[in-house]
Amino acid sequence: MDNRAIGYMDSGVGGLTVVKQALNQLPNEQVIYVGDTARMPYGPREQAEVKAFSWQLANFLVAQDIKLLVVACNTATAAALPDLQKNLPIPVVGVIQPGIDAALALPGKHVGVIATEGTVKSMAYANGLTTGNSDKEVVQLAAPEFVTAVEKLDYHAPVVAKLVAERLAFFNNQPVDTLIMGCTHFPLLEGFIQAAMGDKVHLINAGAESIKVVEKIMAKNDLAHDVNEPLAANRFYTTGAVDEFTKIAQSWLADSQLSVQGLAINADELVVR
Repeated sequence: MDNRAIGYMDSGVGGLTVVKQALNQLPNEQVIYVGDTARMPYGPREQAEVKAFSWQLANFLVAQDIKLLVVACNTATAAALPDLQKNLPIPVVGVIQPGIDAALALPGKHVGVIATEGTVKSMAYANGLTTGNSDKEVVQLAAPEFVTAVEKLDYHAPVVAKLVAERLAFFNNQPVDTLIMGCTHFPLLEGFIQAAMGDKVHLINAGAESIKVVEKIMAKNDLAHDVNEPLAANRFYTTGAVDEFTKIAQSWLADSQLSVQGLAINADELVVR
């Protein structure tokens, strides 16, 4: 047994979709979440910069004495996951490989990937889906506008539905049977995405798939929280505007009592304001 928290890090609010899945599948585990909203989006940034930011977030969470780290950001996973896994003393789970594995398990051959520019450029999904004996054909689309829509808190608006439909019209000439939502922001737009792609296209939430990996690691290493011990309150932090982050976190996680603390970016580290 291990009663420490699980840490989650993301460039903004998108990683809350992973936390939502974790709260459903791992209700007896404490969450400590950091969203780097002051520096989002990560997608257009150079990988070296994303890697540096990722280490700042990871170091803050490790300092909170977490037992496992989930990199709940595809861009950060592509840029920093191997380095984090190699150098941190705790298990580190990314969101890309679980999404790949879920797609490989499906019978369809034509896989679409929507993600940020950084994730698309990294070719992490494309390479993972086409290596070995895979017969998958992959088409990628960078959709940074979706991230902006989510972070601006207007992701339920009809104008966003129109934006999603227009952007995903790209796949009209590139038909796919499976679509990986390769950014943890995108499940917040899942209804619009499914409507744009049609009911026959199977959507994969890569972030949610990562929680299945977390469960396996915890079972293998006996990391589950003792059900006989009290569970500490979940903690949420943001480097950006606390009020905005709190609004979307309370709404998406259906928790009106959820509170958020602000973090200041101080040189190469994050400190509580």
